Amino acid sequence: MAAPGGSRRWPLLLLLLLLLLLNLPGLVHGASAVFVVKDGNGTACIMADFSAAFLISYDTQNGSKNVTFELPASAEVLNSSSCGKGNASDSSLVIAFGRGHTLTLSFTRNATRYSVQLMRFVYNLSDTGIFPNSSSKETKTVESVTDIKADINKKYRCVSGKQISLHNVTLTLRDATIQAYLSNGNFSREETHCEQDGPSPPTPTAPPRPSPTPAPESPSVSKYNVSGTNGTCLLASMGLQLNITYRTRGNTTVTREFNIDPNKTTFGGSCTAQLVTLALRSGNLLLVLQFAMNASSSRVFLQEVQLNMTLPDAREPTFWATNNSLRALQAAAGNSYKCNAEERVQVTEAFFLNIFRVWVQAFHVDGDRFGPVEECQRDARSMLVPVAVGGALAALVLVVLIAYLIGRKRSHAGYQTI
Repeated sequence: MAAPGGSRRWPLLLLLLLLLLLNLPGLVHGASAVFVVKDGNGTACIMADFSAAFLISYDTQNGSKNVTFELPASAEVLNSSSCGKGNASDSSLVIAFGRGHTLTLSFTRNATRYSVQLMRFVYNLSDTGIFPNSSSKETKTVESVTDIKADINKKYRCVSGKQISLHNVTLTLRDATIQAYLSNGNFSREETHCEQDGPSPPTPTAPPRPSPTPAPESPSVSKYNVSGTNGTCLLASMGLQLNITYRTRGNTTVTREFNIDPNKTTFGGSCTAQLVTLALRSGNLLLVLQFAMNASSSRVFLQEVQLNMTLPDAREPTFWATNNSLRALQAAAGNSYKCNAEERVQVTEAFFLNIFRVWVQAFHVDGDRFGPVEECQRDARSMLVPVAVGGALAALVLVVLIAYLIGRKRSHAGYQTI
């Protein structure tokens, strides 16, 4: 016989179990999230399934700082999203998260294709959880056109990480499926692939074998400079090469080198009293070098390296690495650092930055001229060999000359007149 009131407790226990399940992390949102916009009849007109990462540069009292974060699982679609007039005109998907941050995808179409004409990101610098020690509490808006497009009645599909540059914000979409102007309220079975994926999308069941990549030649040396309100704060001449170890889709670990091509690279940066930043962009690649100065020792050095790039054949296409505790390329303030030998800076276990024929000076720069040179130890050691060889040859010549003179003197002594 059941205990009195036991039957009444079952609905309560089931309700508690249901609430527990609904609050389990990842049940509603996993690595990616599905965002849906519906019309007045409750029919979906836009669907998007992707994960997103943000890289943002902002100002603090101690200089410029970079922060990275993921689009959280709590992100939601706002009512300001729109299907457009009759699902045939401009439409939009507005995603909100955190303390006033919004990501907007604005769509447009013609008879055969639709596209994300504009992507807009609004972020609130007063959100200390994301932007600690921000010197501004403003709400910033950045936007950019995109090349996200697909045929009508087909979904846009991009497995590779796709980077979109929005001024000082880099947005990386991963494993994205997006479709607007839906005809049946759900994703189409047909799809248009992004250029990064190539003519056919990569699949985990039949991954393409990575073709062997020969090691590239030494990178071209190029000049870089950064200026601020007080003039030039960075002069650099160097060749840059990325040495990256990663796993391919075929589950093979490879190490490859990628040269930074100056002809395909743009650069900029910033100057503060504490940090000098050089940022280089080339396609889907962003490389940031930050120089700092130790106030007590007046030594200037490369303190931080950040890399964000896409590796199309990698198991995780978006490669991200950073290290802010480096002490490379050191010189006294007002001096320049120079090294003809290759410098290998270990950023992480998977990423080395190889620097060729570097000549760099940060902070106290006089116009466009390098200050007194401090040579690297490798160059100094390389000079020891010819100096030692020259010294040895000179000593040998001296020994031979002394032996010759002694022998000649003895020869003359044997012919003296009696």
